[in-house]
Amino acid sequence: MHADLLFLNGPVLTPEGRTATAVAVTGDRITAVGGDELRDLAGPRTEVVDLAGRLLLPGFQDAHVHPVPAGLELTQCDLTGARTAEETVAAVRAYAAAHPEREWITGGGWSMEAFAGGTPTKELLDAVVPDRPVYLPNRDHHGAWVNSRALERAGVTRHTPDPADGRIERDASGEPSGTLQEGAMQLVGRLTPPPSPADLRAALLHAQRTLHALGITAWQDALVGNFLGMPDPSGAYRDAARDGSLTARVRGALWWDRERGAEQIPELVEKRHELSAGRFRAGSVKLMLDGVAENGTAALLEPYLDACGCVTANRGTSFVDPGQLPKYVTELDALGFQCHFHALGDRAVRDALDAVEAARAVNGPRDTRPHLAHLQVVHPDDVPRFARLGAVANIQPLWAAHEPQMDELTIPFLGPERAAWQYPFASLLRSGARLAAGSDWPVSSPDPLQGIHVAVNRVEPGAGGPVFLPGERLPLAAALTAYTAGSAFVNHLDDTGEVRVGALADLVVLDGDPFAVAPETLGRMRVALTYVGGTRVHAAADA
Repeated sequence: MHADLLFLNGPVLTPEGRTATAVAVTGDRITAVGGDELRDLAGPRTEVVDLAGRLLLPGFQDAHVHPVPAGLELTQCDLTGARTAEETVAAVRAYAAAHPEREWITGGGWSMEAFAGGTPTKELLDAVVPDRPVYLPNRDHHGAWVNSRALERAGVTRHTPDPADGRIERDASGEPSGTLQEGAMQLVGRLTPPPSPADLRAALLHAQRTLHALGITAWQDALVGNFLGMPDPSGAYRDAARDGSLTARVRGALWWDRERGAEQIPELVEKRHELSAGRFRAGSVKLMLDGVAENGTAALLEPYLDACGCVTANRGTSFVDPGQLPKYVTELDALGFQCHFHALGDRAVRDALDAVEAARAVNGPRDTRPHLAHLQVVHPDDVPRFARLGAVANIQPLWAAHEPQMDELTIPFLGPERAAWQYPFASLLRSGARLAAGSDWPVSSPDPLQGIHVAVNRVEPGAGGPVFLPGERLPLAAALTAYTAGSAFVNHLDDTGEVRVGALADLVVLDGDPFAVAPETLGRMRVALTYVGGTRVHAAADA
């Protein structure tokens, strides 16, 4: 029988290594893996792809990403390319001038390191947009920059108390200074005009094209629901899955409302049934346990330091009651839900692992595949618990490098001992933990090849300078596995993630062979071709 699609002149990355040079696809499945003998499967209607020494590997999968907000930001005031305060303000000015019809200026993606202390002021925005409210989340979406008009519209004054789950940054006189942290974002964010269903659908499809162009064939959306003004992508996924325009395979993590408790679980069960269709499955629940280190809300076992290196009273924030978390996770696990934890500080990591351990004790071994995302600070005592409990380490490799946000806003406030516990990728791998990988886009670039570069080098692509904790560098094969088989496991896509007979033909062709280049050049590689189920969904111009 002739193949529908035939790749020749490898190399091909299989579970055993680069052991093949040819792959045949019939329908949506891989039907043969081998060498020159597969040429006999070419028929008059076979599409033949000459790899010409370029690597063929499984499609990349992102285990933690927010495509719809990312797609929306690309069409709004996109600040992700600005590096300095001046560039950021200029971008806001240009966008506002180009869109006089917009009642609000929204978008985001600004970098904390561009501003002193990571907290830009309202006066900077007032100078360029004095007549309309402005609401701009930063790149990690744990803080927002607003102008005076937005604060006035929301009624936020010096007398407004901080919400329990957030903080209003204030000047020396006690007036709101223009940055809102965590739950305080919603004081203004709730007033911004919501995107229409058509906007959300367009954002999803725009993001899907972007991700396919980076070789991503599947992902886990880490927030399906409403949170801090971020739009609920549920309807967009449901409609795209039903009409076939969702070409990627997607697992949705339903948002756990941290203001509520176990009473929301029946609603999650109903949503799982309602939303699962086509290539979209809503089988996970996202539990955001803490914040981020840069604004002091990541939950730590011991207190943060201040700018002078002295111990403070701040241990960060637990957004979900640690005393109730084991009960919630045990019930979700019993119902077959996968728990997807945002766990950034070492206390949050321990709380998540304790909850998984409690669920295992009550429910026994279950194929629910819990995973902990971010893992910025992991206490060494907790590293071996991942393998023991079957909890997946969901890493965001791009963050594991020296850059201003790390060197100026994180390391000084952690101190040298805890700073050395950050992003322990190799330690987790050596302990037997399964690694999955993701981007958290739009927080950082969704490009897996950029993430692989940092995972292997612990240096940003194109950057020099010192290696960030060199003992935590991953071998190239392990980094690739995290972005393929590891994330496929997390996404419950067991027919993907490997090039083997019988697997779905979700495949990527790179523009070269990463095993044949110097590690420091990995970030220069690009995706040439992307296939989902044997159907080409992306081809580079020079492919």
